[in-house]
Amino acid sequence: MEIQHKTNDGYSTLSISGRLDATSAPVAEQKINEIIDGGASQLLLNLSALEFVSSAGLRVLLVTAKKLLRQNGTFALCGLQDGVRTVFEISGFLSIFQVAADEAEAAKFFSRKHACP
Repeated sequence: MEIQHKTNDGYSTLSISGRLDATSAPVAEQKINEIIDGGASQLLLNLSALEFVSSAGLRVLLVTAKKLLRQNGTFALCGLQDGVRTVFEISGFLSIFQVAADEAEAAKFFSRKHACP
C-alpha cells in the first residue's frame, strides 16, 4: 500500500493505492490521523488505485469519518474500482460515506461546505 498526500484549495487529498487490509490498515490509520491532527478537517480519499479493501480497511475509513464528524469536518471518497465498490455496497458503506466518481466531482462536496447560505 502507498499513500500520497496533497493539499488542495480548502481540503486535503490522500491517494491510496494497493491493498488496504489487516497488514496495511494500521499504517493507513496512522497517516490519516497525522493529517487530521495536523489541522486537516476536510479530507478526500482518492481510492482509484486501491485494488482491495478488507474489513480492517473499512474500519479505518469509518473511524476517520467519525473523527472528522466530531470536528465538524467533511470526509469523502472518490474513484472506487468495481471490486472495492462491491465491498462498499455489500457492507452498506455506500450509504454512510459521500462518494464521488472522481476528484473533480468530490471537490463539490467541499465547496458546498464553505458556501454561504
